[in-house]
Amino acid sequence: MTNLLIGLFLATLIISLFTMRLYRLILWYSLNSLALAFLALHIGNEIGDKAMVISGVFTLLLKAIAIPYILKRISIRFNLLRDITPNIPIHYSIMLVPALLVFTFYLSEPITNMISSNANYVAVSISSLFLSLLLMMEHKNIAPKIIGFLSIENSLFLLGTTATSGMPMLIELGIFFDLLMAIVVINLLFAHEEATE
Repeated sequence: MTNLLIGLFLATLIISLFTMRLYRLILWYSLNSLALAFLALHIGNEIGDKAMVISGVFTLLLKAIAIPYILKRISIRFNLLRDITPNIPIHYSIMLVPALLVFTFYLSEPITNMISSNANYVAVSISSLFLSLLLMMEHKNIAPKIIGFLSIENSLFLLGTTATSGMPMLIELGIFFDLLMAIVVINLLFAHEEATE
C-alpha cells in the first residue's frame, strides 16, 4: 500500500510537469496532496502514531481540499491566463524527467546506504523535490511557480514521513503555519501580477 501511494505521489508530480492548463495543474496538485495525506494516514495507522494520523487529516483538509479551492478562486478573481505553456519544450522535458530521476537516485545513494529501512522512499522523496524545482523553473507565470513551491513542501513532508517514520507534531504544525502564511503571500503575488499587466 505504501509503495502504491508513493508511486501515485510521484506520478501526479510528473504529470504536473506536462500540464498546459492551470485548472488541471491545480487538480494534479490536489491529487498529489491526496496521495500524501493517505500515505500519512496509512503510516500513522501502521506504526500507531496518532500525531501522524492527525497530520494526515490536516494534509487532506488543507492541502488536498482548501488550498486548491483557494488557488482556483484566486485565479478566477484575478482573471489569470489558463494556458500555462512551459518554457522548456515537451520533447526536452520527456528526456529531462527520467534523467533527473536517475541522477537523484545516484545522488541519494550515500544517504540511502546509511538508512536500513525505507531507503528507496528517501530517494523518491529527493527526486520529487528536484521535480518540484523543475516545475517552478519551467514556467514564467506566477501560478505554476506557486504550485511548484507547494509541491516542494509536499516533497519535504514525504521525506520526513518516510525517512523518520513520522515527524514530531511541533514540526508539522510549523509547516502548516508556513503554508497558511504562503496563502497570504500568494494572494499578494496574484494582485501584483494583475497590477503589472
